[in-house]
This record gives sequence, C-alpha cells and structure tokens, in this order.
Amino acid sequence: MNSRKPTSNSTTHHQVLNRKKTDPGKFIYTGHYFSEGIDMQLFKYNKSECVETKINAPDDLEEFSQPGFQYWLNIHGLSNTETIAIISKRLKIHDLVIQDILDVNQRPKYQEFDDFVFCTIKSIVPSDKELISEHISFILGKNYLVSFQEKKADYFEHLRFRLRENTGILRDRASDYLLFTMLESILDNYFITLQKLEDDIERLNLFNLNSEPSPAVFRHIEQMKKHVHAIRKAILPIREFTLFVERDKNIFIEKRHIKYFQEIKDLCLTLTDTCDTIEHSLESSTNLFFSIQGHRMNLVMKTLTIVASIFIPLTFITGIYGMNFVNMPELYWKYGYGAVWVLILAVFITMVVFLRKRRWI
Repeated sequence: MNSRKPTSNSTTHHQVLNRKKTDPGKFIYTGHYFSEGIDMQLFKYNKSECVETKINAPDDLEEFSQPGFQYWLNIHGLSNTETIAIISKRLKIHDLVIQDILDVNQRPKYQEFDDFVFCTIKSIVPSDKELISEHISFILGKNYLVSFQEKKADYFEHLRFRLRENTGILRDRASDYLLFTMLESILDNYFITLQKLEDDIERLNLFNLNSEPSPAVFRHIEQMKKHVHAIRKAILPIREFTLFVERDKNIFIEKRHIKYFQEIKDLCLTLTDTCDTIEHSLESSTNLFFSIQGHRMNLVMKTLTIVASIFIPLTFITGIYGMNFVNMPELYWKYGYGAVWVLILAVFITMVVFLRKRRWI
C-alpha cells in the first residue's frame, strides 16, 4: 500500500492537510464550486441487459450485490461532501480515501485495500489560454466501479453509448475492463492536448527573421513548458499504476485483462516520449528566440558603428574649423568654405568605399 505523499505547496492545501491530521473524519472539498451541483448515474449491466438509473439521493442507491451484474456509478460534482461521504461509507471506503477523493490537489496515486482498489488521476483538457486539469477518482470493487468527477464532462459519453447499445465487448466484461476504457479515454485527451501544443509551436514561426519576435512569444513558450511539465507529472502515476497491475496479482483485475493495462502503460510511454520531443522543441525555440534577439542587436550595433565610423572624421573636421581662432588662414580665404565641403565629401566617399570593400555595408 502506498504512503500518502501530499505534494501541493499552496498555503490553503497545507491548512487542509493539517485538518486531516488532526481530524481524519473531516471531509473538505478543496476545488472550485460549480453551479450544477452533484449528479449521479448508475449503470447495472451484463451481456444481455443494461439498466440506467439516475440517483437523486444516497438512499436511492441499491446494493451492488445482484449476481451476474456489473455496476458503474458515475458521480459528477464533489462539492456536496456529505453525499460523497455517505455513498463512500456505504461502500466501506476508508476515510483517508474519501479525503483524497475530495482533495483536488492530491497527487495521482494508486492504493490497494482488502475490498477495493483506489486510483486517482488528473484529466487534462486543452484550452486556448491555459491547461484545465480535472481531478478524477476511481473505486474498483469485485463487481463495481465508482467514478468521481469534479464536474460534468463528456469523457465517457462513448462508453455510455456502448453500454446502452451493447456495442463491442464492454457489457461482456467485468468492471476492471470498464476502468481500462476510462483510463484510455482520459489518455486520449492527453494526446489531443499535446497535439495542440505541437501545433502552437509550429505557429510560432521564429525562423522568419523579417518579423521581430516580441517578449510575448517568449512568455508563451514558457507557458507551454509549464503545460508539458504538468502533463508529464500527471502521466507518470498512471504508468506506476499499470506497473503495479502488471507485477502484482490483484483479485479485482482479471488475468485476461492485464494485457489491456499493459496497453495503457505503452500509451503512457508514448505520451512521455511526445513530452520529451515537445520539451526539446520548446528549448530549441527558446534558444532560437535569444539568438534572433542577439542577431538583431548585432545588426543595430553594426549600423550604429558604420554611421559613427563615417561621421566621426567629418565631426573632427567641422570641429577644427568651428574653433574660430583669429590666426586660422582658411577663415579669410575666398574658397575656404567650399574647400572644407570638398574635403568633407571626399572623406565621406572614401569611408563609404572603404567600408564596402570590407563588406561591412
């Protein structure tokens, strides 16, 4: 069994953890409160039958005890901690697990108990401005699966369709196979998010030297780096979970289904490799950004140097003849003014020719 390792650095989360230590029976929801509240949906199914029921209160929930049936209870919304606690206690879920279900800052983890398996992960949803993360927890029992989601989402709508229409082998398998399909659906969102990040990197177009990249581009690159880091951080615990399943014999996961969880492991490896590729691209984009900035600065300095090189001798000449001493014979010469201009033009042309021969301009 894994030890509990809180990882959040926020003050609020530390306060919540302190409450957990002092009062293990205290259940506190640490996420955002959504207006839709709590919504519960129960599927009771086997190969030949599927019954879908909307659960309005914990008392409406039947026991998961009818032989020959599998149960899937999906709960949207975690803000009603009292309802979550009642349902969890009816399933004999440990108080510490209930706290982890309600703590959206909890690191993804996997734990085995005598009567069930607990797994909590982060689902990543792509967005235009930021990365939206959702806390999802699973309780896998002998013939049931309970999923807890922060808010309503369509991650598992295709699974509901397959259960209703009896497509595929979902109704012919146990609840552990349903858990596999859910994990696979969540990982699909990771692939979509990473693909969006790759598309954003291509749109940066840092190789166009005619347009100067603004500091906003660099901030966008750093933001994408944080997103990739968050995705990698969320993927690793899922891979750890699949390794546990692969190594240990778990009574809640059928032997014939282990190969499916190995597929989840392979998906995690692919996602990790994709993260490595994106991080390498972002690092290259960062270096290219600073290289372009340095190149443009060199161009500016070169231009200023050329201008200064041409006008310094001219300034020297005008400085001499601007002293207005009495004993300067050129001041009283009839062609003095014109001669100075001829000298200035000659020096200017000489400097331009010289710099062009050196290929500075």
